[in-house]
Amino acid sequence: MTILPAIDLKNGVCVRLRQGRADDVTEYNPDPAAQARDWRAQGGEELHVVDLDGAFAGTPRHAAVIRDIIEAFGGPVEVGGGLRGMEAVAAVLDAGAARAIIGSAALENPEFLAAAVERWGGRIAVGIDARGGFVQTRGWVETSAVKAVDLAKTVAAAGVQTIIYTDTATDGMLGGPNLEQMAAVCDAAPSCLITASGGVSSPQDVKNLIALGRPNLRAAIVGKALYDGRTTLAELKKVTKGM
Repeated sequence: MTILPAIDLKNGVCVRLRQGRADDVTEYNPDPAAQARDWRAQGGEELHVVDLDGAFAGTPRHAAVIRDIIEAFGGPVEVGGGLRGMEAVAAVLDAGAARAIIGSAALENPEFLAAAVERWGGRIAVGIDARGGFVQTRGWVETSAVKAVDLAKTVAAAGVQTIIYTDTATDGMLGGPNLEQMAAVCDAAPSCLITASGGVSSPQDVKNLIALGRPNLRAAIVGKALYDGRTTLAELKKVTKGM
């Protein structure tokens, strides 16, 4: 299992939100590129970046900052937040992102998702954010009537190869991931590689994810626990390598 440290961008700085709430923000680093270099120096193999302002506004807001992050990290970087058109996706991938994460538009505009997958193949990932098992959109502001497992099946059928599943009720709460829902999403889309997000805050949480025994659960995103010093990338990576 790969551990991805997270950089969430709001007003040009690294932040974390509790449960995705824009009014519950903690600022961590005013220099996102420096933070990317630090995660790389600590052993980060891949990096997860979200343009929170883009997610709320529906269009990317941190293009220059994201280019700097990608260059500074020097390894695979996946980027999401406000990618709801072909031009926005192209800009992120042209900037050097390994994967562009389509979120709200995967539910609201399946034709766009299909076109993106046809053009870029495995470089398109889908972010499924859910609370209580139901998909949330537009920066987690709106909750749909669509179940996360059903959307996972739909995007897998569309040819998507990577799904990032975030349980928004656990995100930023440091209480562990929603293991039951995580397993359900893995089972719903066995052809996809799944990344767990939300609540992963300790080596034990990573052990619990691995213990689910889902071969397509390839990665976990960790944010607040790293920023707060509750654990380190080195500690989390030891678990993934069976040490």
